[in-house]
Amino acid sequence: MSKAGDLDQSLKDLHLLTIIAETRSFTQSAARLGISKASVSVRIQDLERSAGVALVRRSTRSVVLTPAGQKLVEDMRSPLASIHRSFNEIRELAGVPRGLVRMTVPVALGRQHISPLIPEFLRNFPEIRLELDLNDRVAKLAQEGFDLAVRHSHAAPDACVAHLIRESRTLLFASEDYLSRRGCPAHPAELSRHQCILYPRAEGTQSWSFESRADRRRTERISVPVRGPFIANNSEVLRDAIIGGVGIGLLPDFSVQPAATTAMLEPILTEWRPVGFFGARIYVIRPWSPTVPRAVQCLVSYLRRNLFRGAGSAGDPGR
Repeated sequence: MSKAGDLDQSLKDLHLLTIIAETRSFTQSAARLGISKASVSVRIQDLERSAGVALVRRSTRSVVLTPAGQKLVEDMRSPLASIHRSFNEIRELAGVPRGLVRMTVPVALGRQHISPLIPEFLRNFPEIRLELDLNDRVAKLAQEGFDLAVRHSHAAPDACVAHLIRESRTLLFASEDYLSRRGCPAHPAELSRHQCILYPRAEGTQSWSFESRADRRRTERISVPVRGPFIANNSEVLRDAIIGGVGIGLLPDFSVQPAATTAMLEPILTEWRPVGFFGARIYVIRPWSPTVPRAVQCLVSYLRRNLFRGAGSAGDPGR
C-alpha cells in the first residue's frame, strides 16, 4: 500500500477509535459506520500494531480505552472534527443537498404523522438518504450518531438545538359502548371506580392528575388513583383499546386525530385538563454543531412546514 493509502486508512481507523470512545461498544460503532463488527475488531488490531501499544480493552460487557488510547483520542478529536467540518463545507459548495440523515422519532408519532411525509420529501430531495428509527426510548443523539430527533416532551434538552413544532395536549376519552355500559364519570374522583386503560409509569403505581377549567380565577387540582385491565406503551394501541370499549384512557392529541372524525371516541370530563402525563410540546431537535449539513437543514425546514399541516391544532383534536 502506498504512503498516501496508509495515511488514508490511518485517518479512518483513528476516526473509528473516536467513535468507540463515544459508544463504548464495537456493535454500536459498527452500526454507526455501516460496517461489520468483525471489521471494527480487525481495524482496531491494525491500528494497535501501527501504534505499538494496546489502545482498547475489551470484555464481555464493555469496551474501554487504555490510557494510550484515551490520549490518542483526545489529541485527534479536534483535528478530525476540523477535517470533517472542512469536508462538509466543501461538499456543501456543490449546491445540492445530499447524504444520509439519521432521525429517531417516537413510534406512534412516527407512524401516524411522520411516515406519510417521507415520500414527498425524498421526491423533493433525491440525493438525500433518510434512515428513520421508530423508538420510544430517548436516544443519546450525538453518541448514537443521530442527526435529528422528534421529541414529545415537556421541555427541550438543554444540550441540543430545538425547534418547537407545536403545543400538545393530553385528552381523556371513552367509547360510546363503554359509557353506555358503565356510565360517564361526572368528576375525576369517579375514575377510581372505572376500568382505565393505562400507559406504564416508571414509579409503578398509577394516578392521573387534573386541573379544573370551570373557574378561571382559581385552579382546583386533583390526583386520582386509577387501575384497569390493560396497559400498553404505545398511544395507537391505547386508542384502539378505547375504541374497542375496554375502558377510559388518556391520549396525546396527535393520536386522536385519525379516529376522531369517525366519532369513535367520546371526550369526557372536558371541564378538567389532564396534567403531567404525556408531553406538552413537540420538538424537532438536533445536536449542537457549528455547521449543519444542508440535508439536515432541509429536513428540519420540511418538518416545520408540513408536520401536522391540516391536522387540527392542539386545542382542536379534529372533532
